[in-house]
Amino acid sequence: MSRRVTLGFGASRRDTVTMSLPPGFLDELRTRTSLTQVVGRKVMWDNRKSNQGKGDMWAPCPFHHEKTASFHVDDRKGFYYCFGCQAKGDAIKFVCYTENVGFMEAVEILAAEAGMEVPKLDPRAQQKADRNTQLAEVMEVAVAFYRLQLQRGVAADARAYLDRRGLKPDALDRFEIGFAPDGWEALRTHLESKGVDIALMREAGLVKDSAKGRKPYDVFRNRIMFPIRDGRGRAIAFGGRAMDPNDNAKYLNSPETALFDKSRNLYNLRAAREAAGKGQTLVVAEGYMDVIALSEAGFEAAVAPLGTAVTEPQIQLMWRVSDEPVIALDGDTAGLRAAARVIDLALPLLEAGKGLRFALMPEGKDPDDLLRAEGPQAVAKVLEAARSMVSVLWEREIAGRDFDSPERRAALDKALRARIAAIKDPSLRHHYGQAIKELRWELFRAKPKPRDGGFGGGGGGGARKPWRRDAPQPATPLAKASLLASANEDTETRLREAVVLATVLTTPEIAAEFETRLEALDCVDPDHAALRDAILRCIGNEGAMRARCEDAIGAEALETMLASRHLTIVPCLRRPGDADLARLTVAEVLAKLEAARGWRAEMAEAEEDLERHPDEALTWRLAQAAQARAHAGRLDEEDDADFEIGPNGAHVDRTERSALDSLLAQIRFDKGRH
Repeated sequence: MSRRVTLGFGASRRDTVTMSLPPGFLDELRTRTSLTQVVGRKVMWDNRKSNQGKGDMWAPCPFHHEKTASFHVDDRKGFYYCFGCQAKGDAIKFVCYTENVGFMEAVEILAAEAGMEVPKLDPRAQQKADRNTQLAEVMEVAVAFYRLQLQRGVAADARAYLDRRGLKPDALDRFEIGFAPDGWEALRTHLESKGVDIALMREAGLVKDSAKGRKPYDVFRNRIMFPIRDGRGRAIAFGGRAMDPNDNAKYLNSPETALFDKSRNLYNLRAAREAAGKGQTLVVAEGYMDVIALSEAGFEAAVAPLGTAVTEPQIQLMWRVSDEPVIALDGDTAGLRAAARVIDLALPLLEAGKGLRFALMPEGKDPDDLLRAEGPQAVAKVLEAARSMVSVLWEREIAGRDFDSPERRAALDKALRARIAAIKDPSLRHHYGQAIKELRWELFRAKPKPRDGGFGGGGGGGARKPWRRDAPQPATPLAKASLLASANEDTETRLREAVVLATVLTTPEIAAEFETRLEALDCVDPDHAALRDAILRCIGNEGAMRARCEDAIGAEALETMLASRHLTIVPCLRRPGDADLARLTVAEVLAKLEAARGWRAEMAEAEEDLERHPDEALTWRLAQAAQARAHAGRLDEEDDADFEIGPNGAHVDRTERSALDSLLAQIRFDKGRH
């Protein structure tokens, strides 16, 4: 293909390059290249005048000195124009001038950025280009033939079917719908009468060679025909819908040809691009009839893949038209599987500002069904509720699964990390990780754990009886001691929670090390629970932790907490910035909280045993142990010499441990006697 490129736009130099490249390469390069990104490296956009969502950008011209934004870039069409100096061209021409390189060098620069390999020069490219022009002309003759056949008597059933589907005459004309007669050589005979060579028919995918040595026969027979045009408006292929319900293929597309690569084109692309340029949402439906129905209902920016699942080149093509296309899928299992496949393809291709949304139709309906049943408003409502990629990705991983064990949660985390790792852009990968953290938090923290009066954790093994409001009973010595212990332990627990949270907040770089233990922290104080949640949500984005915590409980409440006396005397808070000291403090205090929780669980077990086997002496001794626990271990008076290392690695008060072990041994002995 010979191209003559002239550089000028007011410049003193003119550079003429004649080169030959395989047909379609430059079109593919332009498809993969964002002109906004290429030009954006050289200009400062006028944000007041530009509309990035529509790819309609304005800036002062880089080719002449000016203060006003007269340089216009239309990213969807891939062209720029300056209303001041009349410079105009595409991405290749822009690189030629701004980088002072020749045509082939500009092509190589853009191809490298697009991940394409520049093919070797093809001396026969002009011949191929001429051949493609001939093929396109043959396709136009076929389009006219099929359209004419739809008006004849042989197409009565086809017209009746289209009428039942609600297609009006103007829609049939707009989409150039036709009919292939039920014969083996109708189209071939017609093309021969026009002087078209059999070889051209074959190369255009309109006829096939017969295995029986007969003349080539028509590919499409007894089918409603949908012409497929590329972005330039050329007829490149057909899609045919069978009228015979017993046909092996309900829909049949043209075979791949020099004109047609089904993985790199979309049905109704040209019209959809124009509609999207006027602000309409690009909707990706599944089939031809869905696209036509959507267009007729006012959703003119509708396209469809060509008989296959969505491909990577098609996603790139969609992003050339719209930054965030909406994939409209049937609301059934197959639709969800299709969404998952599209997400897997799109994740490695994502870049800032480019994404996909997913609109799931009501189960058992496609867009055409919903339009005919409930009208355009119902479809608009579904499209407005389209979900983000990260939301659909999350639903895919949790659907139908139970996460009632650490192993299952860990498996979920592993699967999600693997999905997100496919994102090449570091910033996007980070934001996806943050969004997943939020969703994970909502799943696992959606329902707060029921309070159990300070004796949670249940080591008794049996299910607890439902709580009932009975008539008040006189308090026993054990009950009084338990209430006293619970009240004092709640105060002590609040102090320890505050130390942990304040330390992490003032030394946020240690937060990730304690993520799992913080998740398991059951806060007594509601404000502490809110702070814990805010801290966990900011892991990986520690710079936002302080602001998130202020939002959680209020800036004044947070300052009051951090200024409280029992926090100002904690060494790591008196000397903020010492990460090692902060790390040791959090580990120590969390260990004490965990040990206290275990102690309460054992006390609860002892109480349950005593309820079944009452013994006055043991009751009195257990009450004394509870009172001793209530007065022991004030945070600012604890001495490490009075502690021993428990089986879980936590510090445990030796007096408490000894008294409790003695009591539990006596209880188990009495249980054996009974």
